[in-house]
Formats: sequence, C-alpha cells, structure tokens
Amino acid sequence: MTNDLSNNIAILSFYSFVDIKSPEILLPQILLIGKKKYIKGSIILAEEGFNGTISGSKDNVELVLEHIIKITSATNTNTKINYNSNHPFPKLKVKIKHQIVAISRGKPALTKQRGEYIEPKNWDNFISQPDVVVVDTRNDYEIEVGTFKGAVNPYTNNFKQFPEWAKQNTDMFKNKKIAMFCTGGIRCEKSTALMKMLGHDKVYHLRGGVLQYLEDTKNVNKLWQGRCFVFDERFAVDDMLNAYQ
Repeated sequence: MTNDLSNNIAILSFYSFVDIKSPEILLPQILLIGKKKYIKGSIILAEEGFNGTISGSKDNVELVLEHIIKITSATNTNTKINYNSNHPFPKLKVKIKHQIVAISRGKPALTKQRGEYIEPKNWDNFISQPDVVVVDTRNDYEIEVGTFKGAVNPYTNNFKQFPEWAKQNTDMFKNKKIAMFCTGGIRCEKSTALMKMLGHDKVYHLRGGVLQYLEDTKNVNKLWQGRCFVFDERFAVDDMLNAYQ
C-alpha cells in the first residue's frame, strides 16, 4: 500500500438497520448505478436494512452509498473506508436476503435492545478490567487468524450458531460486564441485542469493529493478536490494514 491514497482503490464497508418494504424494487437501481460507476463488491438488501462492502474510486463508492441512503431513507449508517492497491472483488453483486446478517433466534429489536458502544480509543482499558468478559462473535475460522488477547471463542462455524452457544453459557456472564466485538460491527448489533434478550444488562460492543479499532489505535498496546480476517481477496489485514496473503 502506498501513502498516496489518490492512486489506490477505496474499500467502503457500510450497514444500516432501516425498514425497507420492497427491497426487490431497489436492487436493479443499485446495480445500475454501481455498474455505471465501475464499482465492485457485494451489497445485501433485506426488509431490515442493507449491508455491503464495495470498492472503486473514493468519489464513486461514496456516491453509490449516498444513492442507497437516499432511496432507503436511512438515517443512521455505519461506514468504514480503507484503501488497497487493487480491487479485492471480481465483480459487483447485489442480493436480496431475509436478514442482512443472519441469526437464527428471531430478529431482536435492535434500536431498543442493542448494547452500549465502546469507542476504539477506550477499548483496551475497558476489556482490561477484571470484571469484563470479552466475547469474539465471529466464526472459528476467523478467530484462528487473529483475535483479542483473552477473548472467549464460541467455536461457531456460522453466526446462526451463536444464539444457542449464548443460551448454554449464561453462567459465564453472571455479575460480569460483557464486551463483544466482530469485524465491522454489524454482527455485534444483533449479538448484543440477543444477550440483553437473555437477561444480561451490562452488554457492550466495539464501535466499528476490529477494522475501526486497528485504524484508530494501530494496535499500540498489542492486545489484538494476529491478523483480521476479511471476506474478500485480501484474506486478512494486519495492524496497519495492509493486505496479508
């Protein structure tokens, strides 16, 4: 990766929980503008919102996201941008799914039940407290690549298995604060809501996920160990968000 970001490909990750009555109507609109702007990547639409990671010039990926926000009337969109020397995706795909991130235990009322955000700059101090249990909500193959020191591994193959693990391990969290994290923050929106549904009150999650944490902190305290798995051709990124293969 070079320091001249103008010559690099922008990789924009985003999600928003917003009611979309007819996502199938929006699909061709998004696909059309994405192709016109030479965008690659993957976008998921569902009645509960949208989720995607796309690559292209900085201006074009931001323009596509602005269009999505406009046609969905989203008011709270989480975004993350970094850069790579090449497109990490072969083409643009837009899909309709039941949920933007699948979890088998229904659909928690996210705006009311999700946990409290912990900013990346405060994360290291927070998880170092003795009464905090840190939970990695990602899949086992992601955790093998890298995770936070001392984090609990649920040993799940996919996110749909997480609710059953959480239900079977409630004793682990008695009289504890629960700190949860994932790659970009979206899985924690549902996993923290799930934990609150199970009766846990002190539930927190890392705002922006591991990617935001690495960008903001550069892992200065070395609590993150290994690399961060990403779902594209980069495979994983290091502390400086450089591609690792």
